[in-house]
Amino acid sequence: MILKDWVLQMEAGGFVRRRPMTADTSGGDAAVAGASAGEEIHWLGGRFWGVSESLIGTLTPRIAGETELYVGHFYGSQEANDLSEPDYEGLPQGASTSTHMLAGAVAGIMEHCLMFPIDCVKTRMQSLQPEPAARYRNVMDALWRIVRTEGIWRPIRGLNVTAVGAGPAHALYFSCYERLKKVLSEIIHPGANSHLANGAAGCVATLLHDAVMNPAEVVKQRMQMYNSPYRGVLDCMRCVWQQEGVLAFYRSYTTQLTMNVPFQVLHFMTYEYLEELLNPQRHYNPSSHMVSGALAGAIAAATTTPLDVCKTLLNTQESLALDSVSQSGRHITGLGHAFRIVYRLGGLPAYFKGVQARVIYQMPSTAISWSVYEFFKYVITKHQHEKRRIQRDGEK
Repeated sequence: MILKDWVLQMEAGGFVRRRPMTADTSGGDAAVAGASAGEEIHWLGGRFWGVSESLIGTLTPRIAGETELYVGHFYGSQEANDLSEPDYEGLPQGASTSTHMLAGAVAGIMEHCLMFPIDCVKTRMQSLQPEPAARYRNVMDALWRIVRTEGIWRPIRGLNVTAVGAGPAHALYFSCYERLKKVLSEIIHPGANSHLANGAAGCVATLLHDAVMNPAEVVKQRMQMYNSPYRGVLDCMRCVWQQEGVLAFYRSYTTQLTMNVPFQVLHFMTYEYLEELLNPQRHYNPSSHMVSGALAGAIAAATTTPLDVCKTLLNTQESLALDSVSQSGRHITGLGHAFRIVYRLGGLPAYFKGVQARVIYQMPSTAISWSVYEFFKYVITKHQHEKRRIQRDGEK
């Protein structure tokens, strides 16, 4: 019922065409028997939508310059048509940088929080010399054993520092990508989508994202390891700072970029290409955003797994791995050093440790990220459009 109410609200505003829904068919006596509960759910759905609209209304006035951008984009020679049937392809282009930042921050936080337990498993399965109790057959076996032996909260240890880092990191990531994609596309292929522009924009966006996110990644992965000695996030940060110096938080930055730049190039180019195939009109289409995001994430994740294994080794400075190659008391200091250590400990197969967990993590992760991002971008811009329509109606 909540979903149905939401769809009806969207239909009333002219943003979604009516589609047949199985829930619309008569339920006979069952529907009558559930009328009371249905009314309560209907009320909750209305309250949920009201709160969402209130939140958007509170945030969107802070988006500077949005109204002027709408006037130029929505109201041309076909003013009346634009007011009743705004084109989704026009909505994101009319959104300001602040809109992209807000939508990106929400998407990043939701993505990392929802997928954090799988991320914990991925980190452990990439361990080169794991403890006997931390050797897992697959992702589900790992999750079950971690919860059973270490407690139900263990798979989400370090979630708070990830959420704090993910907000600003993804705000910069999406806003930079959207802005550069538009500018470069006009230079490279005016009036059309350019895959080269998408890839170049993804590269620059990754530089900003990783600069913010890398310290949080270091802390998160050290707390995810089996028998992590840290009591909490602050204790981990203090110990790393005192024992290894501030540069330890950026020891894997170059490796992170070496991994994430090709990852994001593949990710963005694949996403935009799939969107052209599945959603050529570029309307708001949650299913196409989800499928395109999932496939783009899976392809990029599988391809860049060797670099992710090296990044994990640099972040965790795994003690058993260092001891087994006579590096006790020393640190792995760069990508080349990490590549050599990985090969010495496991040969070529070691570069693909945890690939299953990485793909399983990235597919829903990127699907969630793009779906939430496109949704909030749509809702925020729709809200601004409706405000503009009401203002214009009031002037008549």
